[in-house]
Amino acid sequence: MDYFLTSERLGFRVWAERDLPLAIALWGDPDVTRLIDARGQLTDTQVRGRLTSERASQAEHGVQYWPIFLLEGGEHVGCCGLHPREAGDGVFELGVHLRPTHWRHGYGLEASRAVIDYAFTVLRVKELFAGHNPENAASRSLLGKLGFAYTHDETYAPTGLQHPSYVLRRKDVRA
Repeated sequence: MDYFLTSERLGFRVWAERDLPLAIALWGDPDVTRLIDARGQLTDTQVRGRLTSERASQAEHGVQYWPIFLLEGGEHVGCCGLHPREAGDGVFELGVHLRPTHWRHGYGLEASRAVIDYAFTVLRVKELFAGHNPENAASRSLLGKLGFAYTHDETYAPTGLQHPSYVLRRKDVRA
């Protein structure tokens, strides 16, 4: 595959229209979406909308939650990437969604570290934002390992809940 970014075990590329089956396998899985979307399991139509949104973000902002694959064998792991937080302010939101068969293998940490490095060294963003469902202990732990600092709780519209929110500034990242 044509990867624009790689880590030790993972390759990142841009979503394409032909990736709808991969998107359905990811965002159509209620185990993936139960803590990120109050609708629970997304329909194929809702997943198509999500894929269209990701592709539009790439076209408009040069970022998306990029699909990630195992370098060995090419299996789809999930997605990890960025969305603009506020247009033009240099702050982007980090997100990672993994297929359940790939949980607890360190892929979320590895993918996030690669995206953080890309964000600060290639895109030269000044700050990253991340949040998580208050019930998602794995995401809370991941953000701690990545060096994010808790700042506040804020309402996340897709769940309607107050999500703990964090920042990571370029100047605070270890070399």
